[in-house]
Order: sequence, then C-alpha cells, then structure tokens
Amino acid sequence: MTTSTKYVPHRKLRFNSIADINSELDKIAELDKSSQLRTSGNWTAGQIMAHLAAWIEYGYDGYPIKSPPWFVRWFLRTRLPKMLESGMPRGVKIPGIPGGTIGADDIPTDQGIARLKKAFKRLEVGEEAAFDSPAFGKMSHEDRIRLNLRHAELHLGYLNEA
Repeated sequence: MTTSTKYVPHRKLRFNSIADINSELDKIAELDKSSQLRTSGNWTAGQIMAHLAAWIEYGYDGYPIKSPPWFVRWFLRTRLPKMLESGMPRGVKIPGIPGGTIGADDIPTDQGIARLKKAFKRLEVGEEAAFDSPAFGKMSHEDRIRLNLRHAELHLGYLNEA
C-alpha cells in the first residue's frame, strides 16, 4: 500500500538497461509488500506503473491520442536527442487531455509492476512497434527503449522508501 503521509523528495534515477529497471521494480515491490513505499507525487505507485506500461503498449497496440500539429512534432523531434541523453522534464502536460496525460489507471502496485515488466519484455525481445510515436514519429527500436527508460526514471523517481 502506497501512502504519502510526509514529503519525500523526487529521486534522480538513471537506467542504462531494461535489467536496471527490472531491478528497481523488484525493490519497489519489496517496499510495497513491507508497507515502506512512499510517493512524493500526485499518483499512486499503481498509477505510475500503469502509465509507464500504457505508453510502451501504445507503440504496439495503437495510441489513443492524435498527433500534435506538425510544428509541435518538429520541435519535439529536435528535443528528442537531449531527452534520450539527459532525461524527460517534470510537469509536462499534453494540451487538451484531462489531467495532462493518459494511461494512469489506479491499479494495485503489484499488478502495475507485472504489467510494466511485461511491457518492457516486449521491448527487450525486440518486438517491432506497429505504431509511430504521435510526438516523435518513427523511432529506432534502441531509441524507443531509451525513451521508455527515461520516462521510467521520471515517474519512478516519485517513489521512495519511507
């Protein structure tokens, strides 16, 4: 069970591989089981896991949102190399989407972790994405992995040990 009874700062994380994120997810699962998992953000751990998994799954199953205008896509595309290297910025919201994003279903943490591991497994085994990113367009498989690792760093940084 995730609680947020006291402020816990955002952690700066860096994942270099899917193995790194799986290790972090195992730690989060243990903290959750021992009731030592805390969140410093607005979402539960389950919402974080569901959101991260959903954005990986959309590349395989289809994105439920439209692409932004071409000039926004162009701008985002120019920012992609920096994001892949340095990480994703906090607080970004998708205009016109209630809550600023999608896919943050509130599910139990253990179910969210299982779903996220399954989604990362699809990337790990090299399953080819059927859909281009609405923001970044066509991406190499390696860049998709790196982008999802950066996305996970951002959101998992809100989960901490009590």
